[in-house]
Amino acid sequence: MQHTLRVVDPQGEDALSLLREAAIEARALYPELHADGAPWPGNSPTPPGGTYVIAYDAEVPIGCGALRPIDSAVVEVRRMYVRKSARCAGVARKILEVLEASATRMGYKVMRLETGNRQQPAMALYESFGFERIVPFGEYANDPTSVCYEKHLPNRADA
Repeated sequence: MQHTLRVVDPQGEDALSLLREAAIEARALYPELHADGAPWPGNSPTPPGGTYVIAYDAEVPIGCGALRPIDSAVVEVRRMYVRKSARCAGVARKILEVLEASATRMGYKVMRLETGNRQQPAMALYESFGFERIVPFGEYANDPTSVCYEKHLPNRADA
């Protein structure tokens, strides 16, 4: 199956539909963290030094991922999500490949990410992609459900 990845507006319809699906899954996995009637998350515009990509099967959005800068050397992988119907087909790995290439091209030295402690398939993917577990960082430092990872990137000359 051939998937296409496109850089998109995170506030566009495709990005927001995937975000809502991801939020529904997260609320089911972590019901204790979400109050009844809590507002659905939204996406901010892409910041300078960031990117937002969506994987498509034909014209159907099936997965997404984003980069958000932490500082000039470190970028966070955000919004990783693949629809259940498209899982186990290499979509998440392809998204990570595109995000890593973008981060390297933009001169970042390190990629970090956070996932939940009940998301074993995500943790296995990140570890197989070369991410190493680290202590929770930033806003995740005091969240007992957070599992954080980091990956050092090659120098642009080496890439």
